[in-house]
Amino acid sequence: MHARIRIAATVAAALGVLVLTACDTGSTVVDKPKGSAAARADDDENTTKEKSEAPGIAEVGDTLTLKGSEDGSRLDVTVTKIADPAESADEFTEPGAGKRFVGVQFKLVNTGEAAYSDSPSNGAQVADSEGQQFDATFGDITAGPSMASSLKLKPGAQGLGWIVFEVPEAAKVATVQFTMDSGFADETGEWKLS
Repeated sequence: MHARIRIAATVAAALGVLVLTACDTGSTVVDKPKGSAAARADDDENTTKEKSEAPGIAEVGDTLTLKGSEDGSRLDVTVTKIADPAESADEFTEPGAGKRFVGVQFKLVNTGEAAYSDSPSNGAQVADSEGQQFDATFGDITAGPSMASSLKLKPGAQGLGWIVFEVPEAAKVATVQFTMDSGFADETGEWKLS
């Protein structure tokens, strides 16, 4: 009798694991900026209209607030500039045949209560107009200094730097994404590039 109970408990536990695995993890994509870059550029013109409209999809210059996995972990993330194509800063690092470098400059501001310590490039990706995603690659570009590979920010501190991606020559890069905790946090920021 005890053997049957143990077998039933084991089967129930296994089914519970399968159910938990199949559940939605709660991951969300954040693409509504704190303030629109277009609205800031046209600040003098149509100010009342811009303020009354809901913000659109984030673009270059817009800031998204993202939460990390730990309590009190939060960043304001801004895509400040794009370099497409980006030129290698040295003669030793070149994109592969039929590919090009694309650089995205990020500004990260720790607006949380906890220290931020991560490798930002691990949580960054670009996607082309077909939906193909590309992870960051190692390389320095002439557009400016790279983002630190191991960035540590106390609350209120900020980091700025370029993250480089290698994409097919013909690809039209459409979006860039950033996720805290090396890509494992529940919130992913997304900016429209084209």
